[in-house]
Amino acid sequence: MEIRVLNYFLAIAREENITKAAISLNVTQPTLSRQLQQLEEELGVKLFEKEKRKMVLTNEGMLLKRRAQEIVSLTDKTVNEVSHKDLDLSGEITIGSGELKSVDTLSKIIVGFENKYPEVTFNVFSGNSEDIKNRMDQGMIDIALFLEPINIEKYDFLRMNVNETFGLLVRNDSKLAQKSFIEPKDLQDVSLIMSTRAAVNHELMNWFGNYQKKLKIISNYNLIYNSVKLVQNGLGAMVCLKLDVNYQNLVFVPLRDAPILNSVVAWHSGQVFSRTTTAFVEYLKNCLQ
Repeated sequence: MEIRVLNYFLAIAREENITKAAISLNVTQPTLSRQLQQLEEELGVKLFEKEKRKMVLTNEGMLLKRRAQEIVSLTDKTVNEVSHKDLDLSGEITIGSGELKSVDTLSKIIVGFENKYPEVTFNVFSGNSEDIKNRMDQGMIDIALFLEPINIEKYDFLRMNVNETFGLLVRNDSKLAQKSFIEPKDLQDVSLIMSTRAAVNHELMNWFGNYQKKLKIISNYNLIYNSVKLVQNGLGAMVCLKLDVNYQNLVFVPLRDAPILNSVVAWHSGQVFSRTTTAFVEYLKNCLQ
């Protein structure tokens, strides 16, 4: 299975039409049809079904599409890293991060590095810790910003030394919005939106204490923004980290004596990086140590 053929397959999946895909790839339709047929024969499955005037991915085709996108992305990243060997640093650094207050510190470091090496570009992937760890283990992310607690045995890391504090995000017409602090007893019978991260919820459940049995959790989130819309439209209140963001008609009320977490910027121990990424890691160390 060649990268070229995977790109052909992705073009057909994108265009949902052999003719349009052939035009976008600047190849003939018979050539593209033959390549698709050979790919299906190689894999022993049918990748598309014809439906009216378009080609629709089968279940096997959808799986291949996900994997092909990962393979092509990683190949492009590898070629980019290996080919940039000139004296001036250039190329792409991929960073994964959750929605954290410490992103502000990391972004300032990125800006400083980019000002020094303007030919370097940054690709930022937003996700929860598990998504980012998986991508980093696959080589698709170079450096990640994680919220603790997290298992970082196989990573080198630096602590950001930024306090990540929890609170309750509520509508400004809620009685809870008038409080200076939220205590566990205040959340009895309140519809709550909680994080999907088990390690974070474990910390929060310790804070809830005996009241955790009385919690009414109606939704979970991996990233905050979409759930902000739920709160704005009246679906409960969200337990989340404090970010330096103001949301329309919402108020952030701190949890009294809730756990204060930290975050770490991490990369694989012993990872062989491009010269550009290696330089950025050293720049991080100088900024944070």
